[in-house]
Amino acid sequence: MFDLLDLGLNLKALGIGWGTLLMFALLVVLLLTGTPLAMVTLFVALIFAVGWFGPNSVPLITSRVYSFVSSFVFVSVPMFVLMAAILDRSGIARDLFDAMKLVGGRLRGGVAVQTIFVAVILAAMSGIIGGEIVLLGLVALPQMLRLGYNRRLAIGVVCAGGSLGTMVPPSIVLIIYGLTANISVGDLFTAAFLPGFMLAGLYVAYVLLRSYLDPNAAPPTPVERVSFRENLPLLRGLVLPFLVVFSVLGSIYGGIASVTEASAIGVAGVIVSTILRREFSFRMLLDAALHTLATVGMIMWIGIGASALVGVYNLMGGIRFISQLITGVSDQPMMIILFMMLILFILGMFLDWVGIALLTMPIFVPIILELGYDPVWFGVLFAMNMQVSFLTPPFGPAAFYLKSVTPPDITLGEIFRSLAPFICLQVLAVGLLILFPAIAIY
Repeated sequence: MFDLLDLGLNLKALGIGWGTLLMFALLVVLLLTGTPLAMVTLFVALIFAVGWFGPNSVPLITSRVYSFVSSFVFVSVPMFVLMAAILDRSGIARDLFDAMKLVGGRLRGGVAVQTIFVAVILAAMSGIIGGEIVLLGLVALPQMLRLGYNRRLAIGVVCAGGSLGTMVPPSIVLIIYGLTANISVGDLFTAAFLPGFMLAGLYVAYVLLRSYLDPNAAPPTPVERVSFRENLPLLRGLVLPFLVVFSVLGSIYGGIASVTEASAIGVAGVIVSTILRREFSFRMLLDAALHTLATVGMIMWIGIGASALVGVYNLMGGIRFISQLITGVSDQPMMIILFMMLILFILGMFLDWVGIALLTMPIFVPIILELGYDPVWFGVLFAMNMQVSFLTPPFGPAAFYLKSVTPPDITLGEIFRSLAPFICLQVLAVGLLILFPAIAIY
């Protein structure tokens, strides 16, 4: 008969160093089998809870999980996902893209610039990345290809622009970080505002520079001269999206509503917009709700598994062990920050950002506080790092989102190759944020 208490003695006898190594190896092996991250973390947490402390420790896992799922701020996550799902099923994004022709005009590379502007507005409306990339892949990419844009430039603009939802408030990445690090989400949104626009500005600068250095990369858009009266229908496409953005972000920054309350305002605004556009139907609302249920369920299960694993590891003394390991890398605080960024970059190549945030932030944030850095700044830095993870192979989700709606002749390999310049711009943005923290904590 297998004795769990004997297992406990064996595991505990390993010590925290070998225990950490065994835990990491078990996580990697189980993930390589294709088992979902949530199930892997829960299973490993259960094994180490019983194996290290004995069967009576199992209730500790449930108490740790409850503290995560009972957070009031978490209510904003399904609200913002629902906003994105409704937008995905309406024509708001298409009209917004058409209206942004007023921004591009006769500018060389104007459609690419227009696409980045639309991506910023969509990010400010919902903060969901997958839906943005799919929308831009359906609306913007065919137009750029039809106009003779360089394929790699067009693909990169869609993927990189669509990923701006990580940085531009209301970002769900920042919400999860705030929950994990016990930091005000409103403060994180305020801090991320300027860095998000800085990154979008770097994309626009790259597109314009590339367009003027290589005229064949992005030809000027043929635009007929039209009067203001003829442009009025295009302007109408801007009104409703800007009202939604203003109602969500304005209520947060104005101190009128909390993040959770503002998310509900946003959902109401998007629903009213679809009603005014005569696109609303209960079928559309049901489809959006089912999509929201699936997405939030995934986030919730990853959160449950990660919370359980981190809780057990903390009781084992693992977080203190890892903290000493990281701080022992160098006497220079900046080198420790760079080492953390490297860890996040490597993890981002293989894991979902939700799992990365919930697994690493309970370890990293106390170190940041001990080093005397601002955890709000580090949260923005983390979100910027996760921008990179959305594009980097082998599992960059942005590439897979776009591949689902591209013509068959555009391969996954070509998409990843197209993202290289934009990954460099993201790394540059991370470097600027490290060198000049005032960009975030102004």
